[in-house]
Amino acid sequence: MDPVNLRLALFSAAVLGFRHGLDYDHIAAISDISSVQARPRDAMRYGLLYVTGHAATVALLGTAAIAFRIRLPPASDRWAERMVGITLLLLGIYVLGTFFRPSSHSHGPKTRITLLVNGALWIHWRLGRLFGGNRAEAPQVFKDGYGTTSTFMVGVIHGLGAETPTQILLFLMTANLGGTTAGLLGLLAFIIGLVAMNTVMCASAAGLFSATFARPAALRALTLATSAYSIVVGAIFIFGSASKLPSLSG
Repeated sequence: MDPVNLRLALFSAAVLGFRHGLDYDHIAAISDISSVQARPRDAMRYGLLYVTGHAATVALLGTAAIAFRIRLPPASDRWAERMVGITLLLLGIYVLGTFFRPSSHSHGPKTRITLLVNGALWIHWRLGRLFGGNRAEAPQVFKDGYGTTSTFMVGVIHGLGAETPTQILLFLMTANLGGTTAGLLGLLAFIIGLVAMNTVMCASAAGLFSATFARPAALRALTLATSAYSIVVGAIFIFGSASKLPSLSG
């Protein structure tokens, strides 16, 4: 591929990544994460941890697709979509708890999401024990609360949705750029666009929520809207209907 066409292709990949950052799950997750932080810098930091987890997973999946022509089996896409939906549902419920506890913004991240996830896994473990399972101890995840590791892992889970139309288009584009090196450059351009858009979103969400801290009524309304949006989008993903959502890019 000649240099001019390569530059155009890389620019297109970056624009594709920038647009991908506007997907429904990104908006919901970043809003959820930002809404429960006590300080703007924490909202920014945790939001960027989500972005890092997502980008790292896309980088690994994209590299495998480009360099080794390896793609996840079709069934994994459906499971990944449902996993994203479950995380959005849990995050939405977690944020909903802050609607009834406005003082939560004066402290560090709470552990309601920990209780929800661990409670679900404990029930699964207990049923396994009752019906012949052999686990010696109940499973523990997110032991340290809703913090660095759990936020990063939410991003990783969302990055597993690598078979979305946007990322399929990315992999097809990069695979045909004229070699592995050019394909990896296209993947890098996509990730740069994705991180750029999501960084803007993190900063906007942090600023928006911090601006309402001094106005409890506005904060509660914004918290309720954030929770409702995340729960609705999560339910749509769980039922496998994400493809029916209207495009946010026009």
